[in-house]
Amino acid sequence: MRVIRVGTRKSQLARIQTDSVVAMLKAFYPGVQFEIIAMSTTGDKILDTALSKIGEKSLFTKELEYALGKNEVDLVVHSLKDLPTMLPPDFTIGAICKRENPCDAVVFHPKFVGKTLETLPERSVVGTSSLRRAAQLQRKFPHLEFKSIRGNLNTRLQKLDEQQKFSAIILAVAGLQRMGWQNRVGQILHPEECMYAVGQGALGVEVRAKDQDILDLVCVLHDPETLLRCIAERAFLRHLEGGCSVPVAVHTVMKDGQLYLTGGVWSLDGSDSMQETMQTTIHVPAQHEDGPEDDPQLVGITARNVPRGAQLAAESLGTSLATLLLNKGAKNILDVARQLNDVQ
Repeated sequence: MRVIRVGTRKSQLARIQTDSVVAMLKAFYPGVQFEIIAMSTTGDKILDTALSKIGEKSLFTKELEYALGKNEVDLVVHSLKDLPTMLPPDFTIGAICKRENPCDAVVFHPKFVGKTLETLPERSVVGTSSLRRAAQLQRKFPHLEFKSIRGNLNTRLQKLDEQQKFSAIILAVAGLQRMGWQNRVGQILHPEECMYAVGQGALGVEVRAKDQDILDLVCVLHDPETLLRCIAERAFLRHLEGGCSVPVAVHTVMKDGQLYLTGGVWSLDGSDSMQETMQTTIHVPAQHEDGPEDDPQLVGITARNVPRGAQLAAESLGTSLATLLLNKGAKNILDVARQLNDVQ
């Protein structure tokens, strides 16, 4: 029996996500055996520093990519939002699975259950590891204080419940759902209140770029709508040269053959911001009209089974929106945010 080795981070959420991808692959390939290999990454080891301060783009992916490059694993399952928009040349994202709810959620300390961010007492402390969340929410809820909280989901919930430091914490809805902790969601932040991170809620499967065998194996997992939305989002972020150290957020919708992308940038305290929306028509022909490509990758993603024209339209939408914001002065907001983040 053929054995495929699957790399993953060690956290409970990472294992649950990897198990879900392996279950989908087993349904397609009942004759194949999958072996899961778990490992710790830099991001899992450095827990006393805010993510935005570590300054490493591949915090949660580097060690896994090392194992992939050494042929110790055949594919790696990631939260797509952890994957940089520029991957090392030897790797590609061979599949993007159907996205779960990409929004953020508020989980409240037991004594504040039933509250919302709006009704929390003045100067309540809200924990988040994300500059993107803090910048947007500080602008909307100036009566609250936002402080960094690190650790995996279990650790963060424990810190919330057992310490009296935080009144609430902000986490991704998708992670809470995958862990079976929907009952802890006190409030869902819709995009009008807090736009989400690029790729949030989707899982990406990273493989060796030249391993056609494994690329063919995993491409059945591509969800076309999620793929096109995430190509647009990743192209937007890449053109802005954003990352963990600046507040950049997005919201995408696919409706009636139109792909809508809203993107925004914020200063660290949320006082300065800029956002715009653009749309493009996505034609998905009944037949494949594409010939073979030398380099099929777009923003680190290979999807030969989704029409090339649709992928290029999505990429162009992301780049165009970023260009529009940069022309309106977004670069200045981002540069200041980067500098302030470096010195804080």
